[in-house]
Amino acid sequence: MRVVIAEDNALLREGLVLLLRSSGHEVAGVAATGPEIVPLLLDQRPDAAVLDVRMPPDFRDEGLRAALAAREQLPGLPVLVLSQYVEETYAAELLGGGARGVGYLLKDRVGRVDEFLDALGRVADGGTALDPEVVTELMSRRRRDDPLAALTPREREVLHLMAEGHDNATIAKSLVVTERSVHKHIGNVFTKLELPPSDSGHRRVRAVLAYLNA
Repeated sequence: MRVVIAEDNALLREGLVLLLRSSGHEVAGVAATGPEIVPLLLDQRPDAAVLDVRMPPDFRDEGLRAALAAREQLPGLPVLVLSQYVEETYAAELLGGGARGVGYLLKDRVGRVDEFLDALGRVADGGTALDPEVVTELMSRRRRDDPLAALTPREREVLHLMAEGHDNATIAKSLVVTERSVHKHIGNVFTKLELPPSDSGHRRVRAVLAYLNA
């Protein structure tokens, strides 16, 4: 496997080079700064790239941006991103849209040689490799960002029937509850979705849109 490495820490970079070569892989090139990455990838067209998220000159998200830019020009380029911490925004952006051939590992995982090489192999084969801590953070973020997360199962049922276009009486009959209960559940839905009373003419529609979008 031909691999390009982008890592500004010289010790880690050389360690990755030695690890990959000793495992029978070819290191097609190395980059120590963000601006070097995309030209190197386009020139070498490796089987996979191992990139640090934060690279010089600004140590923000240069590695990730380079990965996204390279994948636009080299569709399907397998990319394994390394990070010192779980940076959920970056992970979500890289993994968005059901991307294949991507991975996100914490740098501590590199020290576990077998795990690292296995992750790189899976990414190169078009699969994904996510650090367990990254998965935990992404799931937590999904729960935080889900506008319906605060709804009870019954409130979700009511909202589901609203989305199907049923009025309160039909919903009550379907759930075998009183219309008063349905009215209360709908009020709770409006409150939890932060739909103000002043928007009473559109709250039902906006609640349904929130449900469909989620």
